[in-house]
Amino acid sequence: MSEKDNLHDADGNEDLKSKAITTEYTVAENQNTPEDTPSNETTEASDAIKSEATETPKDEEQADQPVEDNTTATANSEDTAANKKDAHVDEIEKSNAEDAEDEGNNERHTLEDKDYHSMTMEQLADEFETLLKNKKVQTIKSHIDEIKTEFNSKFSEILEEKKEEFLSEGGSEIDFFYSSPLKKRFNALYKDYKNNLNAYYKTLETNLKSNLENRLRIIEDIKGLINVEENINTTYKLFKDLQEEWRTAGPIPRDKYNNAWNTYHHHVEIFYDFLHLNRDLRDMDFKHNLDQKLKIIDRAEELAQDDNSNRAFRELQVLHKMWKEDLGPVDKEHREAIWERFSNATKTIHDKRQAYYADVDKAHEANLEKKEAIIAKIEEIAKDELNSHQAWQNKIKVIEGLRTEFFNAGKVPIKVNEATWAKFKAAVRTFNKKKNSFYKGLKKDQYTNLQKKLDLIKIAEEHKDSDDFDTVTPLMKKIQNEWKEIGHVPRKDSDKIWKRFKAACNHYFDKLNAERNAANKGEVEAFEKKSKLLDNLKELSLSGTPEEDLETIKKKTEEWNALGPVPQNKRFIEGKFNKAVDSLFNNLKMDKSEVEMIKFENKLEHLSQPDDTRLLDNEHHFIRKKIDEVRGEINQLENNLQFFSNIDKTNPLVKDVLNNIENHKENLAVWEEKFKKLKELY
Repeated sequence: MSEKDNLHDADGNEDLKSKAITTEYTVAENQNTPEDTPSNETTEASDAIKSEATETPKDEEQADQPVEDNTTATANSEDTAANKKDAHVDEIEKSNAEDAEDEGNNERHTLEDKDYHSMTMEQLADEFETLLKNKKVQTIKSHIDEIKTEFNSKFSEILEEKKEEFLSEGGSEIDFFYSSPLKKRFNALYKDYKNNLNAYYKTLETNLKSNLENRLRIIEDIKGLINVEENINTTYKLFKDLQEEWRTAGPIPRDKYNNAWNTYHHHVEIFYDFLHLNRDLRDMDFKHNLDQKLKIIDRAEELAQDDNSNRAFRELQVLHKMWKEDLGPVDKEHREAIWERFSNATKTIHDKRQAYYADVDKAHEANLEKKEAIIAKIEEIAKDELNSHQAWQNKIKVIEGLRTEFFNAGKVPIKVNEATWAKFKAAVRTFNKKKNSFYKGLKKDQYTNLQKKLDLIKIAEEHKDSDDFDTVTPLMKKIQNEWKEIGHVPRKDSDKIWKRFKAACNHYFDKLNAERNAANKGEVEAFEKKSKLLDNLKELSLSGTPEEDLETIKKKTEEWNALGPVPQNKRFIEGKFNKAVDSLFNNLKMDKSEVEMIKFENKLEHLSQPDDTRLLDNEHHFIRKKIDEVRGEINQLENNLQFFSNIDKTNPLVKDVLNNIENHKENLAVWEEKFKKLKELY
């Protein structure tokens, strides 16, 4: 018997009524690898905690221990030799052994792979909850592991930032603690997950042990058939019953799977050799097995053409399981050939799958380059020396954008994942340390500013009820200016201290204004009367007779002057009155020069203030300047006239210049007359 036949074909004959294998194969979903066992209760359950063979077949090392020491030695040695020759088959065997622990589970390979790295902490928690509610707990190990890793990485980054801020504000490291509702929610979900998983493994442990014991008992019963002295048909029937019992015996621990099957095949083969069954019956069994295995090979070769290597691999697992578990041997002349075809199709699918993962690795390498470039940018920004709040806020926004880019850049090769993440965190941590150092100094300045403003509040509150207005008023104005010059204070104190300071200052100035209003009651009354007079003046209509209208304007002016001064802050009303009077003068049917002088004399009455000549001085300088300007313009025009010496004076250009000179001389005469009137008042 060949090595490959003993390993892959050594099964007992099935009777002619055994279930046929059709050419239409349905992909049975592979089973899940359990995650953890409760409290190291069993070796079998703890051994189940391994990485998924279909995900990382090269990383799993499965040491199959022999079920028996004597009778299986040959089979196991042949098994080892075959596995060394056919690594692609070994991968299938390992994956099927892994799935063998829970035959009822068919969800592990159908779960959607998602980019957990790019998800936010909230999204990761939501995804965790969805898996926990809707999927079998034993099917979600790899997904939960990745979700947990990503969540903890993101939370640790936040934790470090909070710790830096806490220490920068003067806190002690031993007193630091930080949590969040989201973290508590995630922890609660993980606790539920572990409890459910432990409960699952307690049940699984019992079932696996019982099934293994049952299968070992079946092997022993088959061994015992060799020495039974009874009718061959009765012995053969017992043998077929034991085979059917084997098929329905249920899942066993993965580390016992291959050796249990090899031992079973070994003793089935021995049974055939010693039983000396009817050759025709055996040939019929061989033919049946050959037909079904050829159908399996045809399907495997079809799968070898499938571009979806993962889907093809999952169905190939099913075909290998059927080849090994459901079918017996074929005639020796076909064994090498059919196994060679099946092995070649398996290798093609294996190679395609390896090429697919090679492409995935290339994509991960490209993602690594992106992430290293992002880290370099963060490191460069962390070198900047910033000295203002706004500058730091701008850089914080840039860093947040780079963080988002980092998480959206995709996965990197597993071998550098931890190192890349550590490098990213280190770059961000360096930036945060400089940021926190700046704001620590800024907060120190703010607390200094707070104390300065509290001192000003104390002064304002001590003097708010003072009656010494001459002394306190300059003081209150001074501390108001100082308040404006002091910089920012901590945000939590800003509104509160401003309200205190404003209340004290308003209290004082309200009292000052009340005192002044009482002292200047007459001026306030004068303002109210002048306001009414101004309203009447705006509605005044002239008669059209110059002498009569002039007298009316004069009386209104005298009435205005008789009302007396108004408060200092209300003197704008004088300017409004002068504009209204000027408007009336402009409507008089009199010589403009005469009207201008009347207006000026009226103006002088307002400019004349006892013991205060500032207004007259200003008017003196103004008129003096106007006289100089008009004289200069006359001289310029007369100089320009010299260019027209050979031109008749009736020329339009010459006439225009002469008229202009005459108008300026008349204007000059008015200004000189005003100047004369002004000098008489000195």
